[in-house]
Amino acid sequence: MRIRPYVEEKDFEYVAKWINDEKIHALWCGGLIPYPLTCRSFHDILKRNTAEWGDGAYVATEADGTAVGFFCYSIHTENNEGFLKLIVVDPEKRGTGCGRQMLELALKFAFQITGAEQVQLNVYSENHAARRCYERIGFVQRAVTEQALSYKGEVWNRYNLVISKACLESNFV
Repeated sequence: MRIRPYVEEKDFEYVAKWINDEKIHALWCGGLIPYPLTCRSFHDILKRNTAEWGDGAYVATEADGTAVGFFCYSIHTENNEGFLKLIVVDPEKRGTGCGRQMLELALKFAFQITGAEQVQLNVYSENHAARRCYERIGFVQRAVTEQALSYKGEVWNRYNLVISKACLESNFV
C-alpha cells in the first residue's frame, strides 16, 4: 500500500462511491458536508480546511494504483500535534486490515515527515468498527464530547483519541 496526494479529477469518484449511505456519511463527516456528497461540497470543505488548518488530502492505493482509502492530515505547529480527519476506506476492503495499514502509513508520515509528537482524531460512539481499528493501532481516548451529534433521533458522543510517537514505535518493535 502507498499513500499519495488526493487528485480531484481522478479520486472524487472513489470517495463518493464509498460514502454511499446517509448514516455512513454522518459517521464520516459529522454534518460538516451536506448529504448527499457532491464534488463541489467535498472540494469546498477540502479547500476551507486547507486554508484554515493546512490540511492535506491523501489517498491510499494498492500497489497497482487502485484507490482504497482517503484521509486528511494537518499538523498544528503550536503544540506539535497532528490531526487526522475524514478517514474512509473502501467498504469492500473494510475488515481486511486495509484501514489499519493506511493509518499506519499516515502515522509514519505524521511522525517521520511532519515531526508530530502525537496525532489525534475524532470518532463517533456509533462507529464501533472504526474505534476498534484505531485502538488496535494504539490510539487511546483523551476526551469525550457528550451528545455531539444528533442523527435521525439518535444522539452520538464524539471521542477524541490520541496516539504518541513513542506508542506507535513500541507497537512496531
